[in-house]
Amino acid sequence: MTEPVRGVGARLFVALQHVLPQHLLSGLMYRLARVRWRPLKDLLIATFLRIYKIDMTEAAEPNAKAYVHFNAFFTRALKPDARPLDPDPLAVVSPVDGTISQSGRITAGRVIQAKGRDFTVEDLLGGDPERARAFNGGTFATIYLAPSDYHRIHMPLGGDLAWMQHIPGRLFSVNTVTADLVPRLFARNERVACRFETDVGAMAMVLVGAIFVGGIEVVWAGEVTPARERSRPSNAGTGQGTAGRSVRLERGAEMGRFNLGSTVILLFEPDRVQLDETLMPGRKVRLGQRLGRPAAASEHFET
Repeated sequence: MTEPVRGVGARLFVALQHVLPQHLLSGLMYRLARVRWRPLKDLLIATFLRIYKIDMTEAAEPNAKAYVHFNAFFTRALKPDARPLDPDPLAVVSPVDGTISQSGRITAGRVIQAKGRDFTVEDLLGGDPERARAFNGGTFATIYLAPSDYHRIHMPLGGDLAWMQHIPGRLFSVNTVTADLVPRLFARNERVACRFETDVGAMAMVLVGAIFVGGIEVVWAGEVTPARERSRPSNAGTGQGTAGRSVRLERGAEMGRFNLGSTVILLFEPDRVQLDETLMPGRKVRLGQRLGRPAAASEHFET
């Protein structure tokens, strides 16, 4: 969740991450974020509010001291009207509050990470060429969540879950400095990949972990990372929830959350979604804001 480090310290910042015990530190953060001792959890929340200037008037529970621990505060719900969906019923909407890292065309099965760096969809989705093939020639959008952003993840389109996979990996920071300097960053970090079948074809949502990200959850299976034995199955790799029921989520519905922040990558099949030309790197977006429209509904789709 560290904000980008600028200047001459960038390479040192990245080099340090290679030697740090990433999973150990993230595990410690996981436990710290769930401490219920009031003096400590109130101090953590108050410090975070002061540093990041969080607007608690948007929260469903605006009283910061009402949260049972820091993680409950960090993943707080918003008021129902805080993030209205784009009024166009065909719009593909942002699943999160965040900043566009990259967006555009998936070319030769590769996704742009930063200037001069890319990675393959096959690697991103866990090494399965069949799962990756559907998205070759399609479009993608990568959205980075800063610590100050809302950290629940919602659906850009309505869809039926086809499969989910937890892919173990490293836990590098995912800010712009690390994306510039670490090869294949998003295909190396731990992540949860999901495919949904929508009215405009297949859509993949990849929730990428990072250092100090204490957990990734999805609404149909609960906590997926950190990986540990759980009392109920996650049905990873299937389109079913924990009780064996099929999973259908509508546009704007919550699908998961980061227990401390990270990155979401969206993938769409070829000729299905026309992303807005305004989605340039560095642009801030908010949950429910339009990212694009189905290609058939766009007048100037470029082939």
